[in-house]
Amino acid sequence: MSDDPHGVHDFVYDPRNADIKVSINGELKHRDEASVSVFESGYLLGDGVWEGLRVHKGGVAFLPEHFKRLYAGAKTIDMDIGLTPDELRQRLFDCLKAQGMTDGVHIRLMVTRGIKKTPYQGPRFTITKPTIVIIPEYKSPVPEVIEKGVSLFTAHVRRTGPAEQDQKLNSHSKLNCILACIQADKAGADEALMLDPDGFVATCNSTHFFIVRDGEVWTSPPDYCLGGITRGNIIRVCRENGIPVFEKRFSLFDVYSADEAFITGTFAGTTPVREVDGRVLASMNGPLTQRLSALYKDLIETNLTPIS
Repeated sequence: MSDDPHGVHDFVYDPRNADIKVSINGELKHRDEASVSVFESGYLLGDGVWEGLRVHKGGVAFLPEHFKRLYAGAKTIDMDIGLTPDELRQRLFDCLKAQGMTDGVHIRLMVTRGIKKTPYQGPRFTITKPTIVIIPEYKSPVPEVIEKGVSLFTAHVRRTGPAEQDQKLNSHSKLNCILACIQADKAGADEALMLDPDGFVATCNSTHFFIVRDGEVWTSPPDYCLGGITRGNIIRVCRENGIPVFEKRFSLFDVYSADEAFITGTFAGTTPVREVDGRVLASMNGPLTQRLSALYKDLIETNLTPIS
């Protein structure tokens, strides 16, 4: 498989990343020395929750919304993070301030259940407080990816309902998405499009999916996808600017014949889709995709929590 940048998560090389420091339970470690125990619940079982955050112009974008999702996820898996939101925010800011990071930074904030006395699922075998890891990196999307758009491939792996694993939970257990991602990679695509149990479009393996038809913006209902922060903000700017937007079920029939399509996520914001399953869309980075991208960027500017 080629290492050439082609996906929405590819980023521009930045030599500063060679010397970043990672916060592990409040202690800063050089990336080459940052580690957790092999008995840690996240490593053993994928037992934890996480958030991706974006630093822009001295602030963190949509931080309250991300923290709300993080703490809701922790409560769902019955895990006490051990810090209040204010305390966690300060730990995050301390990590950034210690390295002078104020712009163009993407953060992976992870909270896993803690160290086990022996490898086993049961939380009662956990002998420490949760492990909180903060990884900040200088990351900007590759311009060529935005310019040429991305290709999607529909995976056979489906998104499940809450009876199997609630897709609202941003957990470390991502094997279903990884399998879909592998299938898309093997097919030569950039990202996997995933369907719900009935065959309607659900989401992508690591981003959310939107189509444009006859001036309307469509995205799937929230039943089978993560409650994406960027997804919600695209819906918000549509409603605030008189753009018809619908959370509705739709099939690949609607996708293949769409006027435009794009994907969303914290890292890249909005990224136009060029083709799906070999069907080239009518317009790549069409007028509505461009307008929504601009509106979303404007929204970021007014939703920054200053690093202090």
